[in-house]
Amino acid sequence: MAPMIKSVFTAYTEEGEGERDSALGYALSLAQQAGAHLTVQAAAMRYNIPGTLIGDFGVAFVAPENRRITSLAKRFGELARTSAALAGVNATVETPELIYAELGGWLVSQARVHDLSVLDLEKDAAQRDRGLIEAALFDSGRPVIIVPPGVETFAAKRILIAWDGSATAARAVAEVRPFLAGAEVEILSVTGEKDLSKFVAGAELAPHLSRHGAAVSVRNVALATGQDVAEAIRMAAAEFGADLVVCGAYKHSRLREWILGGVTQSLLKASPRPLLMSR
Repeated sequence: MAPMIKSVFTAYTEEGEGERDSALGYALSLAQQAGAHLTVQAAAMRYNIPGTLIGDFGVAFVAPENRRITSLAKRFGELARTSAALAGVNATVETPELIYAELGGWLVSQARVHDLSVLDLEKDAAQRDRGLIEAALFDSGRPVIIVPPGVETFAAKRILIAWDGSATAARAVAEVRPFLAGAEVEILSVTGEKDLSKFVAGAELAPHLSRHGAAVSVRNVALATGQDVAEAIRMAAAEFGADLVVCGAYKHSRLREWILGGVTQSLLKASPRPLLMSR
């Protein structure tokens, strides 16, 4: 399975709140099935506040808190090493101590030298981890699988491809090729938001996917009144029983996203199924 996947990267950011993720288990499962190497970045997010701003009391608080966060990150790193060993996965585990301003660059640099990245879904666009997801999507040049809570086993027997005929969608389709052989694939085109008549239709994409060993069906869905594209994709994925949803990632200005929303942002806010996204 997935013979083209040789290196998988996943990142976990310890902020001291004791949160846990699904991405590690999912990445381990993917690496195990693909016979790939797994790199785990368990970063301790350190506070870096000048003493002149917080005084002696603040300094006395920050130093122990940084040590606590680092300890938690290292504990997660040990969990990752043990889990990889039990799964028979060759893994490299890194536990860097970084301030938030350094996290995005570190993550992107690692993502660029792996076949794909696996990250946890973050519903709140204002949270730090959402910024890291966006950095991986738009700056790494590599695909990202975004995993919702509770999904810890990789599967790609049924794949839904959200297709609008664009170059971005074509890039996402190219990234899912390692998983096509033996899979059931549904090509979904959602009409009603924009004119798709000038783009390559899903029916023309289908033979290409069939040549890669997939059993392909094509579905065109018109938006219902008040429905957005992301909701149409989620509904179609549920009806198809998709293990994985594939779509291009689109970036607009922050102002435009705030005013108009956007398919990418909407999917990142709520997706019960793993998303393979590429830019």
